[in-house]
Amino acid sequence: MTKSDQSVTIVGVHEAKTHLSRILRLVESGGEVHITRGSEPIARIVPMESAVREIGFAADRSVVIPDDFDDPDPELVESFYAE
Repeated sequence: MTKSDQSVTIVGVHEAKTHLSRILRLVESGGEVHITRGSEPIARIVPMESAVREIGFAADRSVVIPDDFDDPDPELVESFYAE
């Protein structure tokens, strides 16, 4: 594995296949890995973004749900029974 000047680790395809667990540990710790075929970069492995959402992010917005929001659409109902 080689490090570039931006703390990016560069590995070839064969090395990536051989040392995948080590590469994933590096990425889990915040690193970035570029995979090359020959001298051509072909992939970049980066940490997943967190799926945690901020609670109350839409607290200043109001949502209005009409009383009839789940009433059936007469045209749609009719289309099921049309001959």
